[in-house]
Formats: sequence, C-alpha cells, structure tokens
Amino acid sequence: MNTTSLKSMQTDHPDEGTLQLSVLSSIRNQPIEDASVQISYTGNPDSIIEEVKTDANGMIPEIQLPAPPLEYSMAPSEAQPYAEYTFRISKEGFEDLDISGAEILPDATAIQRAVLSPQTTPGAFEDIVIPAHTLYGEYPEKIPEDEIKPMDTSGEIVLSRVVIPEYVVVHDGTPSNPTAKDYYVRYRDYIKNVASSEIYATWPDNTIRANVLAIMSFTLNRVYTEWYRNKGYDFTITSSTAFDHKWINGRNIFESISRIVDELFDNYLSRPGVRQPILTQYCDGQRVQCPNWMTQWGSKYLGDQGYSAIEILRNFYGSNMYINTAEEISGIPASWPGQPLDIGSSGSKVRQMQEQLNAIANAYPALPKISVDGVFGENTQNAVKKFQQIFGLPATGIVDYSTWYEIQEIYVGVTRIAELV
Repeated sequence: MNTTSLKSMQTDHPDEGTLQLSVLSSIRNQPIEDASVQISYTGNPDSIIEEVKTDANGMIPEIQLPAPPLEYSMAPSEAQPYAEYTFRISKEGFEDLDISGAEILPDATAIQRAVLSPQTTPGAFEDIVIPAHTLYGEYPEKIPEDEIKPMDTSGEIVLSRVVIPEYVVVHDGTPSNPTAKDYYVRYRDYIKNVASSEIYATWPDNTIRANVLAIMSFTLNRVYTEWYRNKGYDFTITSSTAFDHKWINGRNIFESISRIVDELFDNYLSRPGVRQPILTQYCDGQRVQCPNWMTQWGSKYLGDQGYSAIEILRNFYGSNMYINTAEEISGIPASWPGQPLDIGSSGSKVRQMQEQLNAIANAYPALPKISVDGVFGENTQNAVKKFQQIFGLPATGIVDYSTWYEIQEIYVGVTRIAELV
C-alpha cells in the first residue's frame, strides 16, 4: 500500500484508538521527564501530526489517533485493520529512538514503552521496525509437535513442578540461526507481546482469555520440559512462528490483552494424569487449517456467541482440557495475601506493600511516600491509586491480584537495577 492510500485509510474514517506512551532509561529503569515525542504516520515520518513532552512519570498525555473501521479486525479482510504510526523520541544525553509500525486499533488502547540508552557516540540512534501482525502478514506455518512431551527415556532435564518463571530467554529467529539475538524478557511481558502480535485486542474478552491461556500453556511447556536447553541451546523459546510464537522486540501491546494476562498469568492448561503444561498449538483457521488445534478466527466467532474461555478451548482441544494453577511464581518477594487489601486492612502484607511503594516512589517521584505502619489508611489508598494510574491499572485504590503482582514486579525492577548501579 502506498503512502497516500495508507494515510487516506487512517484519516478518512471516524474510528479512533488511544495511545499511552512512556519513556524510561535503560540504566536505572527510571522514567525520563521532558523527553520529546513526535508522532507521524509510518510511511510518511516527516509529516508530524503530534509533538508532546513526557511528564515526571515519563508519560505523555493519552492521545486519540485515527484508525481503520472496527469491522476490519472483526472478520478476515484484505484491508489492514490497524493504522501504523512512527514515534521519534529524543532527550538530551540519550540516543534518539525511532519506533515505526506501531499498531493502533479502533476502540482499543495501545501501550507503548520506549527505552532510551545513554548517548555514548554523537549522532547515534536506535531504530525499531515493527513487522506486520501475524493475522495480516505472511509468516511460516507452525510445524506440528506432540502436545505432551515424553520425559522418561533419555535422561533429559525437566523441572519437578510447574513454576512461573521471572524471565524467559527469547531467541529472535529460528533455533539454528546463530546470528539471532537473545533477549531476556519478563514472562508476563512476553505473553502480552505475543498475544498482541497474534490476535486482535478488539476481540471478545473470553476469546482473548482462551488465546492467552493457550499461549501461556505452550510457553510453560517449553519452560517445564527445558525443550531447547535439552537440545543444546541457551534460550527458552524462539520468535519463529514455525517453532513457537511471534514475539516482536519493542512492539506496543494493548490494554485489553494486558489486563487479561495480569488476571490469568499463573494459569496453564492441563489434562488428567499429565503433569506438564499442554503444548497448545493453534493456527489462524483461514489461510491455514489445523485439525484438533484451536483456530484463532474460530475462537473469535465462539467468543461472539458468548462461549466462556474454557468452552472455547474444549471446543478445539477436547472436553478433558482443564485450567490449572502453577505451584510457584519466581522472582516475587511477597506472595499474594489471598484477598484484596483495602481501607481497614492491616498486618505484615500491608507493611510489605507500603515499603515497596516507597521504594518505587524513589524512581517515580509522582508517587507519594507513605508511612510504613502496616495499616491501610487513606494515604495508602491514595498512593495505590496513583500507582495504578501510572502503570495503567484500574484506579480503584484496592490492591487486588493484578495490582499486588504489578507492585512486586515494579519493585523488583527498580530495586534490583538500583543495586547494580
């Protein structure tokens, strides 16, 4: 598609999507204030349509951007269902960063995280190009594998129980490509990236849940069986659709997908009598057919009809598929207290959470410091609300399951990096 027709497609329709963009330093994982963000149409990067600055939290104001009609993402179509934008980000003392091909869907919130590296060479910059979504572009078909891996014949290393890893190592290419780069990616961030690359955020929530569960179970099978390490590789999973899932370095994710991953991230799929997570494979169901696997478009149509996530999954994988919960979550300083923390809550879990919010406030100055007294009062509630606003969670002031684990992960990120500096 040429630049003129692409721009026409993006601007001639009343549909809009929302952009949330934050800028962080690669050194201390801290927000960068007063960074310049220029927004333009991909394919016409010199035609700037918005130019804004980041605030003390490293965030720009939410921006509404033109997007193609919603119906383009609700059924297979030759028309591109998302608009593509380029973000040019600059700040004195840091390398400029260009992100091109960022996807904006109608009636959806895109979340773009931009990480700037300190400038060591004058004029140096980083350029990230986001390729086409897998439902729109051309990618290799998944090579079929057994959904349950044999574990007792070759002395292979396997984990003794299902554990949610803190990180996965993503090999950005096929397994045998020695030039492909390896990336250390937080597990939840990996799942959000893959889901945003392989399904549309405009789909029904239960369709998104079903696909997220399939992605997580597949990934945890790779972790549990040490699949690639047992083949002599030093990574967890690849970004090749022929072998695994499409993960794209630097791409934006979507709020609807992020919210559901936060809700489900310690789950996986299992069958009776099978310890390992099931290697749940799937295809699009339009260009590629895959009997006994889930099809992405098929899951969308079932979601339209009101099917629950487990009903969608059982429709494709059989009635003996179940949702299970991992025994352990790695890299988390404090486990979920078992119930939400709210006004009137007290005890060691409240104290831990208060200490962690104060540590996070050292990196995010807009987050107020609070007394560490183990009592959940109004000041703690206000700090929780501000944390939720900064990190894109519903600002309820209640520390629910998603908020608790987001606090844990952000706390680990800011304190671990601070210790290394």
